[in-house]
Parts: sequence; structure tokens; C-alpha cells
Amino acid sequence: MFKKVFLNIILSCLCIGLAKGQEIVTGLQTNLLLKNAGPVYTESKSLEEDTLELPFFDDFSGQHIFPDSKKWSDNFVFVNDTYSDKQITTGIATFDALNSTGRLYETASSIVFEADHLTSHPLNLNFPSTDNIWLSFHFQPGGLADMPEENDSLTLQFFAPAESKWYSVWNSPGNNYADFKAVIIKIDQARFLKKGFRFRFTNYASLSANLIDPSIVSNCDQWNIDYVLLDKNRNSGDTVYADVAFRYPLRSLLNSHEAMPWKQFIEIYYQEMGSTIPIHYRNNDIIERNVTRKFQVWDVYDNALSGSFSAGATNISPLTSVDYDASNTYTFISNRSDSALFKITCWLMTDDFDPKENDTLVYYQHFGNYFAFDDGSAESGYGVNGLGSRNAMVAYRFKSFIEDTLRAVSICFNDSYMNSNLRSFDLMVWDNSDGHPGNVLYTLEEIMVEQGDEINGFHTYILPSGVAVNNTFYIGWRQRSETFMNAGIDINTPHNGKQYYWINGNWNLSQITGSLMIRPIVGPSLSTSVNDIIYNDKNILHFWPNPARDYITIDPGDSRFSELVYISIYDLQGRRLINVPYSDKIDISSLNEGLYIITASRNGIPAGYSRLVKTR
Repeated sequence: MFKKVFLNIILSCLCIGLAKGQEIVTGLQTNLLLKNAGPVYTESKSLEEDTLELPFFDDFSGQHIFPDSKKWSDNFVFVNDTYSDKQITTGIATFDALNSTGRLYETASSIVFEADHLTSHPLNLNFPSTDNIWLSFHFQPGGLADMPEENDSLTLQFFAPAESKWYSVWNSPGNNYADFKAVIIKIDQARFLKKGFRFRFTNYASLSANLIDPSIVSNCDQWNIDYVLLDKNRNSGDTVYADVAFRYPLRSLLNSHEAMPWKQFIEIYYQEMGSTIPIHYRNNDIIERNVTRKFQVWDVYDNALSGSFSAGATNISPLTSVDYDASNTYTFISNRSDSALFKITCWLMTDDFDPKENDTLVYYQHFGNYFAFDDGSAESGYGVNGLGSRNAMVAYRFKSFIEDTLRAVSICFNDSYMNSNLRSFDLMVWDNSDGHPGNVLYTLEEIMVEQGDEINGFHTYILPSGVAVNNTFYIGWRQRSETFMNAGIDINTPHNGKQYYWINGNWNLSQITGSLMIRPIVGPSLSTSVNDIIYNDKNILHFWPNPARDYITIDPGDSRFSELVYISIYDLQGRRLINVPYSDKIDISSLNEGLYIITASRNGIPAGYSRLVKTR
């Protein structure tokens, strides 16, 4: 049977080619965030230069998708906030069957193969065994993705510097439990207690042996790791951390959308603006702790503070998770007529000894020319497959709150094994009929599945004449074959009854819990593939060229930039993909084609913003 991601959904057992047509959810064949980010690492240069001192700690917090290059020497694992809902701090390292470019390993097969590595830089462990050096970490099989099978495994190895040899010291076979589990291992053998010691995690995975429909063959056998700590003066029970930290990322402050057009939002801001800011944090300590919760909203385009407030201080019991809805009286306000961008920051004021990166969350609320219910990150693939699915249709419900024109539809189609989903389909628009798709308003026939030419893998299909929309409408597709289409699914965002599929003459409410990654683009005719963003001249960060392909040159103007200023580049979901000290020339060759936000900051204080259009 195919490996698959159930995502807490009960689906019928399937046998491809024999089963009646039905919805299918499967893992990804490509990680688009890694694929688009490109390589950012260099190998260790010398033992003297790279040897780290204790303690070694990483909880994979922050806004990066690769491991911290100051601690780890490779970039095969995917650092994320979306592949688990059980983590004890924000950020986990996910091991799977995809390499550092986000594609299936060339060695991937149905036979167990060696997949991801996570290798520490050399450490100085030149201590006596009486110093009680222990390595601890938390691990979880599967998470929200594919559960490893019995023959798959996660292993830990130690490196003996004098022998230049790796030794296996721990492993876990595929298991079927939901939570993170703590592991702690003592390091007391003389061969390891030397300068140049390293440790590494490796996962072993296997693809499905059934290739009847290669479009469903996908990423598999995930493991998640969190809270890695190597230090002296520990004991076998030392798996509790003196740390108060956020657990989950910050999400949209809107009631029902991740993103929507600015002109639409200002018509319904009373009903769409959320009355609370939900945050989730945990006291990982064994004693009661006190924390103060702070919030700030920054208007990015006007480079101005829009609002800030405190939710007060509170005590948290030991080893307790808190889900807190901070009362929010702020409503997004901007002088812009067509688009707006706001940076929402939440942070916890905790004791000085707490790790600080996991005490801050950042989210960018984007108002452009499209509606979105997904968060921009696909964790799985979706389609209708099996007998009778040749003319199957998939539809997602949206609502226009003013009279508007549908200009295009963006869809995230995942890469498929052997490109097997690169088939033609019909793009469809329907009106509403008693809560499900009704009359066909528009059909764009025989267009091809296209993959990954925009940020996060979306491809935009332009409707040449546009379609008038007002109130409820649906967008989706009609298949021309029984091939699995493999569209992206955001498993962290439920569709809440908005997603339907048609087969054998009937519309059916989708039984998956994720949200199909499809977005309607509305408003004026599209002149470019990205939104035009207008900035206030006095706050703009000047650089050239724009659009750019490989490098940009920063013009500091009167800002007197120095090495104390950092240049950061974010995608529109707020993920920081580049963060480097200021220099005249910034390398952007690792970015994929699309629209990005570029910022300059000094000591964390914004010094300039602009947009960056990356071309091939």
C-alpha cells in the first residue's frame, strides 16, 4: 500500500487502479521552500576555527528554514513550524526523504536508504569523564506527516577524533506514538572525550514499492527533533529546561483569511478583524515562572508604528502549556489604496537566563490583490484518483465582499515522481447554488499543470477576459485523466466546509482537514506577475537593479550603513530567507523567482524597507 499522510482523516483503504474514485492525500515529492531558497552553507574549514565550546544548545527557533550554520555543518534537514502540533518550543528539525535542495534523494527507493543528516560542528570535549557530560534531545516520529515504518529508523552517532571514525550510540525504529519523547545519553568513553568530537543524527527511509501511479509516490518517513543540549554537570534525569517559550507560530489576525485584497478588507474590517491575538507558550521549567506578554504592529510600507500593547504579567505552573487569546482592539489602518503590509511582533518578557530566540514571534499580514486561506506552506499533496475520476472536479469557495473582477487563479501544484502529474486540465469558475458549486461562470480549457515558478510553488493562470464576481463564488479544476493532480495542501489550516469535489454526478464536501492551496486574484488587469507595492520615498531602501537576478547593490544614502546594519530578505509569509551584515553587494542568487520584502535594520530597529523582484 502507498505511504500516505492521513492527517487525522479516516479514508477508505485504497488500491490504485482498482479503487473507486476518491480523495487522496499524500506526502510531498519536493519541499518548495528548500528548493527555492537554494544552498546557503559552507563546509567547516579547520578544527581550530570551528571547534565549539560547551554548552551546545539548539531548539531550532527563529525564522530560518535551514539549521544554524554556527552550530551545524550541513543543511539537509528542514527547520519549520508546520510538521508537528506537539512541539514544546517553536521550531523543529524535520528529517525526511528530501535532500537540501528539497527534492527526493537520488538514492531513494523502496529499499531502506540513508537520507537526511544533521551534523554538529566539532566540539571541545577534552574533559574528564567525572565532569558528567550528557547529550539530550526530544524526538517525534511522523508528526503531522508520514509515520516511519518498522524498518525505517532515526539514529545517533558519535565521532571519535583520534580514530576519524563514527560510532552508532542510539537508534529508534519506526514507532506509532504522537508526542515528543526525551532521550539523554552520557558521554564518558575516552575516545569521545577529545577536542574535535562531533555528533550527528541520520534517518533511514523507504519509498513505497507500489508504482502503479507514480504521481502519488512522495516524501515519507518523517522524524522531528527539538531541544538538543550537550553540556557538563548533568545527570540522567536532566531533560527539563529552565525555559519559557512560544510553542507555535503566529498566524493571521483576520477571522477567516490568511490574506485578502486591501479594498475588500476595508469594506468588512468590522467583521473580519480578529478580536484576539492567539498565542501558545509553555513553561518547560520545574518551577513556577512569571512572564509578561507584549505585542506590536508595524506598518511596513509607511515605516511607522501602528500600535503596541501589553497583555500583562502572569504566573505559569511548571511543565504547563498555555493557550492565550490576547484581547485585540487594533484594526489595520493604512493610507494606501491598493495594498498594505503589517509586521506583527509578539514577545515574552522572561528571566534573563532564558533562551531568547524562542521568546519572539513575527508574522507579516499581507493585503494585496488575492484571497488566501492557506498559510503558503504545503505539507501534503491532494487530488481525486481512481476509477471514474477522469472528469472529476475540485472546487474551493471564496466570497467577494464588493463587486470585483476575477483576473487570475494561482494554484500550488507539487512536483510528482517522474513528472507524472504534468497533464492538462480545465480551470473552472462557478457561482453558488445552495452552498455548493452551481452554474459554470468560466472555463479555461486544456491548460497544463505548472509547478513552482513563484514563491512557495504557486503558478498563476491568467483569465484573459476576467470574470465578474460578487458574493460567493468557487474556483477549481476539472480533470481530463485519472492521474493524481497532486495540488498542495496546507494541513495546518482547516477548510471549514469550503472545499468540494465532484465525482459520479455529485458534489461532495471534502473529508480532508487541510486547505487546498488555491487563490483567486481580483481587481484591475494584471500587468505583471507580481503585485506593485508603493513605498513612501523617505523610508524606501534604495538598491539596484530591481528586478534583479544574482546580486543587488545597496545605496545607503544618508543612513550611514555599517557592519552593524543587517540586510534581511523575507518571503510574503514572513519567512526570513537571507540575513547578512550590510555590504555594498548582496548575493540573492539562492532566491527563487518572485516577490520579496527587503529590510535594513540596526540593533533590531528598522532602517528601511522596500520590495525586491527576483528574476531568473
